[in-house]
Amino acid sequence: MSGLRVVLAEDVVLLREGLVGLLERFGHEVAAAVGDADALLAAVAEHEPDIVVADVRMPPGFTDEGLRAALTLRARRPGFPVLVLSQYVEQTYAAELLDEGAGAGVGYLLKDRIGDVKDFVEALERVAAGHTVIDPEVVRQLLSRRRDPISRLTPREREVLGLIAEGRSNAAIARRLTVTEAAVSKHIAAILTKLDLPPAEDDHRRVLAVLAYLRA
Repeated sequence: MSGLRVVLAEDVVLLREGLVGLLERFGHEVAAAVGDADALLAAVAEHEPDIVVADVRMPPGFTDEGLRAALTLRARRPGFPVLVLSQYVEQTYAAELLDEGAGAGVGYLLKDRIGDVKDFVEALERVAAGHTVIDPEVVRQLLSRRRDPISRLTPREREVLGLIAEGRSNAAIARRLTVTEAAVSKHIAAILTKLDLPPAEDDHRRVLAVLAYLRA
């Protein structure tokens, strides 16, 4: 494949510079190398690259900023190639990224499991060409997640469900989390949907949700 125009997002300076050198050695151009998600979005808008390589954890929160930025880029430009690098599997957003656009032009590789730089560069080129490249360990963890409905919930949704299990009302949950009751209702609706609970009396669905939580 002819040289690709790449935007790289990695907060660890040594790793970022190492990736820049590696990609350039294989004939690809790094249009920008940045260290946080906001800079990534700005760099893509400025340079219009062929592909983005992004770490999952970046400032300011060091949680899932890179992965959420990837989803934003794909929402703005469907099918835009993104290769995610991580030391772990961020299951909620990873599944969303793979589901979006049937996963075309998406890669998710675990840093510790890349044993050959040529394999990494080939993965980059395949993703840029519209293919899907996923580490088998990522697949294993996502399949495990799909078997456990509670793992579909975000951390905040699990927190809300835990408070429901304590018997708290929506108003009490809102006070505890310092959010509005409308926000709590939105979280609860998402919980019931993700747990595949059919329409029924709200109280009955809450009980079923709590039982799922306790089983997990």
